[in-house]
Amino acid sequence: MAPLLSFSRAIDRLNEQVGRWVSWLVLAAVLISAVNASARKAFSLTSNAFLEVQWYLFAAVFLLASGYTLLRQEHVKIDVVLGRFSRRTQVKVEIFGFVFFLLPFVLAVVVLVWPLVAKAFVTGEMSSNAGGLIRWPVYALVPAGFLLLGLQTLSELVKRVAFLQGLGPDPADKGKARTPEEELAEVIRLRAEAEAAAAARGGAR
Repeated sequence: MAPLLSFSRAIDRLNEQVGRWVSWLVLAAVLISAVNASARKAFSLTSNAFLEVQWYLFAAVFLLASGYTLLRQEHVKIDVVLGRFSRRTQVKVEIFGFVFFLLPFVLAVVVLVWPLVAKAFVTGEMSSNAGGLIRWPVYALVPAGFLLLGLQTLSELVKRVAFLQGLGPDPADKGKARTPEEELAEVIRLRAEAEAAAAARGGAR
């Protein structure tokens, strides 16, 4: 599991950085909206480009931060039934959902959308609105966002398998972020406990 956990941590760092940078796009969208509204009210000046860049930025935040949102365990969950089971059972159900629903969905979206992105890039597709923006960059946000989501799904799978094997903490724990040293200490502690439990079962026989 050690190489897989290293792979998982690399993905987590990637989406952590993406999430932090994307959060600044919210401020950019607010400032553009404020400037556009002020110019329209004060000078009767406006542009479809300003309007479209706002929803371009919204699309970037929504799509590019999807992996970060999964990393932070902030996607909407309905635990009316699942919440009654043990944590290990919940993790097994989550693994099933990742493998048979989320990953196939991510793959399907990327495969289906990519030809549209390529076509828009080759043709230089523009907005149908006067003064509008070129379209392929916002189209490209879809496969990019789903790629980040797919990578984070793989990371979450690794962390849940490690948890079931006693080699990692509960991935749903939203406590303060651990340092690499704390993560290593947690892995060592869990492994020692698992070995002690196995030794005890062997002695009981």
